[in-house]
Amino acid sequence: MRGNNDVDRDAESGQRLLHDHDSKYETDTSSSSVLAIDPVKDVKSGHGESLVPCTTQILWLVIWMINNILVTIINKASFAKVNFNYPFVLSTIHMACNIVGAQIYFKWTKNKQKVIVGTNNNKSILIFSVIFSLNIAIGNTSLSYVSVSFNQVCRAMVPVIVMFVSILYFGKSYSFIRKMTVLPIVLGVAVSVWGDMSYTIIGAFVTFVCVLLAALKSIVAGELLSGDLKLHEMDLLSKMCPYALIQIGLLGYLKGEFHDVYEDWDTITTDGTTARVLLLSGILSFTMNVSSLVANKVTSPLTLAIGANVKQVMLILLSAGYFGDHINLANGIGIFIVVFGSFTYGYASANRL
Repeated sequence: MRGNNDVDRDAESGQRLLHDHDSKYETDTSSSSVLAIDPVKDVKSGHGESLVPCTTQILWLVIWMINNILVTIINKASFAKVNFNYPFVLSTIHMACNIVGAQIYFKWTKNKQKVIVGTNNNKSILIFSVIFSLNIAIGNTSLSYVSVSFNQVCRAMVPVIVMFVSILYFGKSYSFIRKMTVLPIVLGVAVSVWGDMSYTIIGAFVTFVCVLLAALKSIVAGELLSGDLKLHEMDLLSKMCPYALIQIGLLGYLKGEFHDVYEDWDTITTDGTTARVLLLSGILSFTMNVSSLVANKVTSPLTLAIGANVKQVMLILLSAGYFGDHINLANGIGIFIVVFGSFTYGYASANRL
């Protein structure tokens, strides 16, 4: 039997928890308008399971995939159609657009940015920005040493790395069923993109580092959004992107890209087409990063990594349908395995298996 004192203590404890949770975000009380971009504040249970409805999870994953595909297409257009072949300058523009976008959000909604207290918390955001910047820099570099197929096959391993790091470092646990559903997705992507597997030892090492950084980016973002700090997606972007802009901009300067842009400025600004493409690319980068962070928050880093593999297969299908690219039997089998594995993983996640 529980006495009245026990009940009173539980009630007081519950009130304190609610007070502590509400105080984590300071908002302007004069404004009641809040965008539905933060579906719920407490999105994970004690075991790391998402408490968000399955339909909301699927919605944000689809929004992120569409954004990701659009960014891929527009970036290729900037390199091929308008001849703006300066990836670090383009990424710097992306970071600037993300900073502006986040500030517009806070200005529009009257929400206030969270004040980060503690050296470790600020250090975590700085580390995330470094991982973010290095992932872009090394990702661009890796393709200089290895074939696209080799790069994509290695990137298919991101979900496995996410799972291992989450288990070993963060102490998270996954059911046997969920572990088994990840394997066919990885195998399916590898088969679907199989082709020219040329690489060098240096290229293989650089590609592996790039894959590790991609996995760490997803994991660290998930911890900053849903861990002890519980940052809002826009808040994380507004705090991380200035660091990333400086880091990527410095890499672009050291590589000579900014000098090349200056030398080619008259050609770039001839008719305004390049400027419009770059601006659109920056806006799509902002919406992609927001949707990526929200999808990470309402699902998990592992689910997002698997979504990236599914996105890769969708790009293959789009290329086949739009550009007439050939899909051989092995590629078709790989695509089928990915679809089947993704369905199985989604079923296991939705039913908490």
